[in-house]
Amino acid sequence: MTSDRAAENARTYGNRWTALGLLGVVAAAIFLVALEFMAMWEDPPIYPGPGVTGQGRLSDYFPDIQDSWADTDVYFLEGEEPGGTVLILGGTHPNEPASSLTAITMLENAVVTQGRLIVIPRAAHSGFTATDAQEGFPQFYHIETPTGTRRFRYGGRGTNPIHQWPDPVIYVNGSGQQLAGPEVRNLNRSYPGDPDGYLTERLAYAIVEMIRQEEIDLSIDLHEASPEYPVINAMVAHENAMDLAVEAALFLEFEDIQIGVEPSPANLRGLSHREWGDATDTKAILIESANPAQGRLRGPTNEALIVEGADQYYDRAGEMGLLYVPFGEEGSPLAERVGRHIQTVSMLLEVFSTYNPDRTIAVENLPTLQEVMERGLGAFLAPPGE
Repeated sequence: MTSDRAAENARTYGNRWTALGLLGVVAAAIFLVALEFMAMWEDPPIYPGPGVTGQGRLSDYFPDIQDSWADTDVYFLEGEEPGGTVLILGGTHPNEPASSLTAITMLENAVVTQGRLIVIPRAAHSGFTATDAQEGFPQFYHIETPTGTRRFRYGGRGTNPIHQWPDPVIYVNGSGQQLAGPEVRNLNRSYPGDPDGYLTERLAYAIVEMIRQEEIDLSIDLHEASPEYPVINAMVAHENAMDLAVEAALFLEFEDIQIGVEPSPANLRGLSHREWGDATDTKAILIESANPAQGRLRGPTNEALIVEGADQYYDRAGEMGLLYVPFGEEGSPLAERVGRHIQTVSMLLEVFSTYNPDRTIAVENLPTLQEVMERGLGAFLAPPGE
């Protein structure tokens, strides 16, 4: 009996040490995963170029969001000559990388000689801290510059659930439209916002307040969509900006850039191109480019898909006529999408200034689509650490 008890005690103690060892391994794994998860809360650096004349925070216009994940950086590029003011909003949906990267490229290159640019590169700041569940997206993507590699965050479509939870079963936005519950975390369904609402609604309210307080003449919201989405490589314009968008599209066609123009549906509420134009005096336009990483036809979801934009399944879908944009073996690379956005913005500024000479916005040093494609996007990004 004594021998049996000793053996049993030994097994018990052995099991305890095994359990403690396993617990230690689990704790270490959780610690390492937590460090990796929290690393997504750190913003990759932006290197403002010589044209940036000031920097603030969105909470300057609505202090209620200060010290929250709704707050974000706002950059000012002001010319020596007075003129109009344009808002460039990037990062509304952080899983649409050309949106934020276009704003960053403009920040690091543009020089304004007349009027002002106001640029927000990470509008949905919270959304950059997590990718969408069950989509398998990488946390980061990289762009090579002549002297080093830049790293950028690939985020999710909406506000991180740890910053705004729980979702309602049905979300009724500020304009009274009923949407699926998770859309409560979608910035581009939350306009014109609510100063007492959900975090995302307060973010939307702050952006609208900035448009009002800065008396912004033209507001441009940068986006991407899947190649099978009907509104792609297009501008969606409020009726107060339709003439501007149509003329810009015509001039872009002369430069071999095909871009459609769609009217902002009056009954589709909560979106920037509708609510900005209704709630303020700004001319509101949203721009879409084709991002295969967002689509449902995509193959492996990896960094190559994000940056190179090539996918054999989309290539096949294009051959079958199932897409709304051309899509061959070259795909839809990120550099092309950023170049399209920049040249479209440049054309909108040019047309706006032609018809509003007293509100001219003159910007220099922005690359064309052709220059981006010939030299690579990295040629127009600041080297890391500078």
